[in-house]
Amino acid sequence: MYVPLVRLPVGVVVERRKATSPWTEHVWRPVSVLAGIPEAAPWTEIATAPDAVRFFAGSVDIELYRSDTAHYRDNLDSGAPSLWVVLRPTGREPPFELKTVTADPTEGEGFTEPGTDLVEQVAMPEPIRQAIAAFVAEHPAEHSFAKRERDRADPEALGRRVPGALVATQT
Repeated sequence: MYVPLVRLPVGVVVERRKATSPWTEHVWRPVSVLAGIPEAAPWTEIATAPDAVRFFAGSVDIELYRSDTAHYRDNLDSGAPSLWVVLRPTGREPPFELKTVTADPTEGEGFTEPGTDLVEQVAMPEPIRQAIAAFVAEHPAEHSFAKRERDRADPEALGRRVPGALVATQT
């Protein structure tokens, strides 16, 4: 198990919006990530509109690993740096558990594979972008390419049998 080199504490805001579908009453989605942790209890209502309510869903740490530096760099270089928020349905109240927030696009995409979690891409706040950029600068991910040289085959060792040697057969 790898240990993260840096942990960035963040808060997550989710929105419950009235659905336009006849099959479900509400649609949930993460809408933003806050740099730092607000002094509010998880699932505190923070804003109300006629068709939507926003909640502070809770807090979690974005964990940065040296082995993922290239992915973070690609995210930052994309022109629209993002974070991926993963919410897991609970089947009770509150309806979701905040599972993780990641800055690694491949990890974010990987959370969509099982199809059970709610995974949304949200804009990366500037303080988090600066912290990740500093991490990438401190831990460059460039590895030099080293071409392996293959061992040469010994043609004298290939397929030679000693004349007159017994060959074992199965019966």
